[in-house]
Amino acid sequence: MGSLKWRISPLCQEPQRSGTLLHLLTGLPVAALFLSVSGCSSTSHSASSSLKLDRQLNEQIVMLPVQTEGRTVELETTLYKPPGNGPFPLLLMNHGKNPGNARTQPRSRHLEIASVFVHRGFVVAIPMREGFAASGGLYPKDGCDIRRHAFDEAKGAAAALNELVKLPYVDRSRILIAGQSDGGLVTMALSTRQIPGVLGMINFSGGLRMKTCPGWQQNLISAYSSIGKQARYPSLWFYGDNDQLWPQPMPQQMFSAYTSQATGTASRTRMVDIGTFGQNSHDFADSKAGVKRWYPQVETFVHSLGLPFEPVFK
Repeated sequence: MGSLKWRISPLCQEPQRSGTLLHLLTGLPVAALFLSVSGCSSTSHSASSSLKLDRQLNEQIVMLPVQTEGRTVELETTLYKPPGNGPFPLLLMNHGKNPGNARTQPRSRHLEIASVFVHRGFVVAIPMREGFAASGGLYPKDGCDIRRHAFDEAKGAAAALNELVKLPYVDRSRILIAGQSDGGLVTMALSTRQIPGVLGMINFSGGLRMKTCPGWQQNLISAYSSIGKQARYPSLWFYGDNDQLWPQPMPQQMFSAYTSQATGTASRTRMVDIGTFGQNSHDFADSKAGVKRWYPQVETFVHSLGLPFEPVFK
């Protein structure tokens, strides 16, 4: 038995008594497990956290203790799970960053993305990184160094993954990593790590806008070049034509910078231009209309990694 505890999120005040949800974490090598109540009301500042949890997706919130750089930090983590005992493949989803203070950013749920993957037999985990929402730690202060920022945030995401694969219903040999916006950049930074069980990466509109930093656009492009030199996995990238954070031709420049350096398995990468989407294609991925744009390409990509992607329940 480990010494760490997964504990109830402060968003909910009572431990879950449901046999179904308690079963989700049965067998974890930890001393005690406490889950948030399904459909509980939030006392948090996070508006999204006041919403009822999605019972169909077995949504739950846990405070996940991770070890990073010799210290323990609790990360507010959203979990979704198919029915049954598994083991199921895992999608680690990395969230983006809203403008302003990371601490006041609501918990990311990515319900549309989660729904697609859970209905195709995947567990989906979304850990809020250090300094975000109810997670412990501090948002990294990397100044204008976008490359350093990407690798700093990847440390916490890797630490979360190290704990998530201990779930008894997760197949640690079948892992996908995806991310949106800042989370897409973090996902690609994670691709430089040799992580057992990881098969591929999905980058939805990935990047980080630092508009107060002179030359931030070139810094972002250079960060992708640096990542490409060390990348280890196949990847699938999605960008739109009316992205308000990185308008064309920035997406193509970022992708070209990456692919010019990528070798081996990492050279198996493709970028999909989804075209114009609403008023801002940056946020297309987690909408019903956006799913229609990315689903066929993701299905093909997942199959190319040797993973099933057919619906397993309605």
